[in-house]
Amino acid sequence: NLKAGDAVRMYFVIKSEMQPRGRKFNISGIYETGLEEFDKLYVLCDIAHIQKLNKWNKNQIGGFEVFIDDFDELDKMGEMVYQTIGYKLNSKTIKQLYPEIFEWLQLQDMNVLIIIALMVMVAGITMISTLLILILERTNMIGILKALGTKNVSIRKIFIYNAIYIIGKGLLWGNLIGVGLCIIQAQFGIFRLNQESYYVSHIPINLNLMPLLYINGGTLILCTLMLLIPTYIITKISPVKAIRFS
Repeated sequence: NLKAGDAVRMYFVIKSEMQPRGRKFNISGIYETGLEEFDKLYVLCDIAHIQKLNKWNKNQIGGFEVFIDDFDELDKMGEMVYQTIGYKLNSKTIKQLYPEIFEWLQLQDMNVLIIIALMVMVAGITMISTLLILILERTNMIGILKALGTKNVSIRKIFIYNAIYIIGKGLLWGNLIGVGLCIIQAQFGIFRLNQESYYVSHIPINLNLMPLLYINGGTLILCTLMLLIPTYIITKISPVKAIRFS
């Protein structure tokens, strides 16, 4: 129940001494990361206090952190640091220190992939149904085009291009709404989470252009390939029967 401005006495166990050393500190602020592993265990203070307790000089420290720009290079850089510092020192990557957090993140990534796959599948099935309806509504037109000598491939292209236009229009509106909601969430944090379960109090947003392009491009390609199935019906339509169809 401590708060900023309170005084607290802390005790430090020194290996070379029998009795712990006590020091009085004033709480200048309380941080919150959302991770209980940090919030309940770690206290930040001036390094000069630690150096004084351990009788170190100003150049001595108990450890240091190395930050990298590309997180994908973490394992490689961690191994390089380990080989460089020598046998008297030890190094660990953040993955090795907190494996449970990264296992949880990996599980969330898998959930995202499953959700995206299901959404693309639903979109593809919806477009197949839409295209079948378009073909049925244009059966007379298909019969007339065939009677005039139009090839099946050309007729199929007409329906595929029309469907691609519908998909593109849907992607455009979907991106506008989705990116708009992401910007609002990034600015105001409207959608909240249970911090004890998810480690964060609100849904974090990281807008990145490349994943957005990959998802849009992949969706367009997959849905277009799925549309080849219903357009195959056009090759089986008889011109005479199609003209009489109503």
